[in-house]
Amino acid sequence: MSLLARYLSSQVLVSSGFVLLALMVLFAFFDVMQELGSLGRNDYGMGQAAVVVLLSLPGHLYEIMPVAALIGTLFALSRLVANSEYAVMRVSGLSSWRVAGYFSVIGILLSLLMLSLGEFVAPWSEQAAQRYKLSATRSVVAQQFRSGLWVKDGSTFINVREVMPDNTLRGIEIYGFDADGRLDSIRAAAQANWRGSQMWDLQQVMETHFGAEGVRAEHREHLGWQSVLTPDILNVLLVAPEKMSARTLWRYVSHLKENNQKASRYELALWSKFLSPFVIPIMMLIVMPFALQGPRSGGTSGKIFIGILAGLGFHLLSRLFGHLGLLNDWPVVIVSMLPLLIFLTIALAGIRWVERR
Repeated sequence: MSLLARYLSSQVLVSSGFVLLALMVLFAFFDVMQELGSLGRNDYGMGQAAVVVLLSLPGHLYEIMPVAALIGTLFALSRLVANSEYAVMRVSGLSSWRVAGYFSVIGILLSLLMLSLGEFVAPWSEQAAQRYKLSATRSVVAQQFRSGLWVKDGSTFINVREVMPDNTLRGIEIYGFDADGRLDSIRAAAQANWRGSQMWDLQQVMETHFGAEGVRAEHREHLGWQSVLTPDILNVLLVAPEKMSARTLWRYVSHLKENNQKASRYELALWSKFLSPFVIPIMMLIVMPFALQGPRSGGTSGKIFIGILAGLGFHLLSRLFGHLGLLNDWPVVIVSMLPLLIFLTIALAGIRWVERR
């Protein structure tokens, strides 16, 4: 790596690091303010709230790293331009395209770090934060309807009244149907504990069978139950799709498709995970035309404001395409890639315009 490349990299990384630290403190403050409303519920106090806030930080880090890279790049490059350092680099033979290449490499490295964080650390910490809070406040994980949680597993429909933070299920009813769509059996259990290998231990089970000879009921203390419903799928109830790992999303999308259920939202989140390594490089390139303007074009604060608007525009455009795609059943690949391609085109056109001036 050349001396100029190392110098540019250090300036961008240091600036991005300071911006990231400031944003993390800001998000932590917002989290603390949000948790104040839950204080006093059972065993939930300031110590428990602090643990929840700390466990939420990796998820915020994953979300705001592109914004930090955008603002850090804009600030570092604007400062180099204001101090005439960039002009000296240009006289030395450094082109804007080469700077764009340096930033692309830095952005890809940061994206790989962000991808590893979003795949292995953030989902676990987010789940841990939610489970810890639910346990401290003695709440249930989810009750999506008044009748509880409903899951389709092949020819059976599963109703769970309560899902506890430790993945214990309470109030389970399993409705089995035959090949003709007629109700074949009903299993009602007071509780189910996870055994592993797709097996649950049903407790206090009342099993009712409907057949040509009549209705037959049987009570059992314990009954093994194999189901596609696993703790990984239950974790979907704790974490938003955008914060899940790609592995969990892949398994859940496969589960929904196998049961002929709509999986567009989770497919969109999965493709966003695949394309996330390109987000930071594009964020760094999109601000180059603003930062490379001369000192007379405006101060650093004005350029940072314009750059923030550019990053906000990318975020809003991605959300807009995502919602439109879900409403109109557009292909998730196109919905995920189109905002990136639009902003990449704008960034390259801007760099070319600056280079030709």
